[in-house]
Amino acid sequence: MTMEFLGDHPALDLLNTVIQVQGVAMDSWQSGADVAEWLARAGYAQQGAAPVAELPDLLHAARELRELVRKLVARRKAGLAMDQADLAALNTALAHGRRHTVLAAAGDGALALRPVYADGTARQVLAPLAESAAELIAGDFTLVKHCENPDCSMWFADRTKSHRRRWCSMAICGNRHKVASFRQRRAA
Repeated sequence: MTMEFLGDHPALDLLNTVIQVQGVAMDSWQSGADVAEWLARAGYAQQGAAPVAELPDLLHAARELRELVRKLVARRKAGLAMDQADLAALNTALAHGRRHTVLAAAGDGALALRPVYADGTARQVLAPLAESAAELIAGDFTLVKHCENPDCSMWFADRTKSHRRRWCSMAICGNRHKVASFRQRRAA
């Protein structure tokens, strides 16, 4: 199963690792290697890091974080009060994020500060993703949207100029809507 990054935010892309296929939820994470590949594609792999795919409990910890973030995003989007137990669970995930900053030279000679996270455990590897989720949940939520296709489970941050994005992807759900509307008009 291919992993798409359509959410325009790492925490929303995290949620989008479970997709609906003909009404059935399909999890793109079936192993620690799948999680490690997703983390690398999402930009969470560190130079010289230990083999992430081999970390015990990576799959379990990643799925646990994903479902926690899913609950918090859904509650926030619905305008409901945050559950204290869920906030405590996210704070626990954040507490695993030991990091320090290094000064690094880029290829063009420019200097930049770069965070380096501890990566000895699955929860430490996932801590930067938990930080991203916490920043999303604590931030402006007006542009966080759920795809308007009722058969789709994808979330996205609407970064369009007009903020009128309706679909996870125009090529997927938007096109399905256009085709269905066209067929409906022709039938009428």
